[in-house]
Amino acid sequence: MNVLEPWRSSRRKSRRELAFRAVFRHASFNMRTTGILTVGALAVMLSACGSEPVNKVAIEKSVTDVEKGILKAFNSKDTAGVAASYTADAIIMTPGAAPMKGTDAITAGLKELVADPNFKLDFASDRVEVADSGDLVATHGAYTLIVSDPVTKQPINDKGSYVTVFRKQKDGAWKAVLDINTSEVPPPAPPAPKAAAKQKKVAPKAKGKKR
Repeated sequence: MNVLEPWRSSRRKSRRELAFRAVFRHASFNMRTTGILTVGALAVMLSACGSEPVNKVAIEKSVTDVEKGILKAFNSKDTAGVAASYTADAIIMTPGAAPMKGTDAITAGLKELVADPNFKLDFASDRVEVADSGDLVATHGAYTLIVSDPVTKQPINDKGSYVTVFRKQKDGAWKAVLDINTSEVPPPAPPAPKAAAKQKKVAPKAKGKKR
């Protein structure tokens, strides 16, 4: 019996064990790496599936429908219906008046406007810009307005343009958040100052002495 044989046999076993362990570690690393990459790829795929493309044509139609509803409510003098189309933090800006901020101020301003017996409003958008994010829309258009002259109470005609910004709500509805209009009609000239009455001082005639 070769006395070196057990030693050689044990060395061969050690080498086999070391080789097996190296292969196992390599395979385990590859499995972990593959698993991480697979999970990452699935996450990206699921994210891509969840984000739907923005349908700007459908959004534009939805917003213009809201504008038509606002116009109908205005001419029906339905102030609650008009105010409901604006967000709670909305701001309306009109020439010659302080901004109307918030639901209460907007409702009060609308009630005063539609109470005018000559009130009549018409408007329509001619340009609609939809944000790439799909949650903001800006509309531009022209308007005509008839109201009463505060002095003569006769109807006066106004016309101009407007810009309204709409924001998508959590329930999918569209509401106006910013609204501004500018008139094309120049303001009336201020009344001319009253001419001061000229007082002519007539010197009294000197009385002649009688001779």
